[in-house]
Amino acid sequence: MTVPPSVTPDWSFEREHWRRGHFRVAGVDEAGRGAWAGPVTVAAVILPGSAAEYPFRDSKQLSAAQRERYAQVVREVALAWAVEHAWPDEIDRLNILGATHAAAHRALARLDPAPQALVTDYLKLRVSLPLSAPPRADALSYSVAAASLLAKTERDRVMLELDAQHPGYGFAGHKGYGAPAHRAALHERGVTGAHRRSFAPIRALLSEPASLFGDPD
Repeated sequence: MTVPPSVTPDWSFEREHWRRGHFRVAGVDEAGRGAWAGPVTVAAVILPGSAAEYPFRDSKQLSAAQRERYAQVVREVALAWAVEHAWPDEIDRLNILGATHAAAHRALARLDPAPQALVTDYLKLRVSLPLSAPPRADALSYSVAAASLLAKTERDRVMLELDAQHPGYGFAGHKGYGAPAHRAALHERGVTGAHRRSFAPIRALLSEPASLFGDPD
């Protein structure tokens, strides 16, 4: 499902839960599932059920400055919010989907008040709560867009920290994704503890003779 950038989120998915008496609806979204390094980060947000309009959008449609500004608004207006990471060791142990689900469950468990229903961006969590999991919900649902903003900005902050810990890999720029500069740095410097060793490009590098690598940080 392709959603044009001009689409504005609304409350359609939340209203389906409100009609059934579930007024605390948590939006859930993640950032970093496809990256080669760093955590996958999951946010859960319960917005007031007032059907107000917000400036929240899918984080991919916004500039970094807009994301930071709107993420602060989310934290100010939300009834509850939480952000959790699954780090590379957990990703390698559980696989990326399993680690994403684990981080989502941790984030949901921290919400106070607790949610009565969920809307996720096609993340089909195993929960006892009513769940809507449409594709591209981060562009269609205010709650999921809010979660998208928190997940993206918090993960970007972590990648800046990893950039300082592992200079030369460019984490601050490509955020751990498979950019050409990232691939080049891996061949020159080797694999770090921030990398997901179960991911095919990293696994392939680790299987090469050690003489092909420089000294890792």
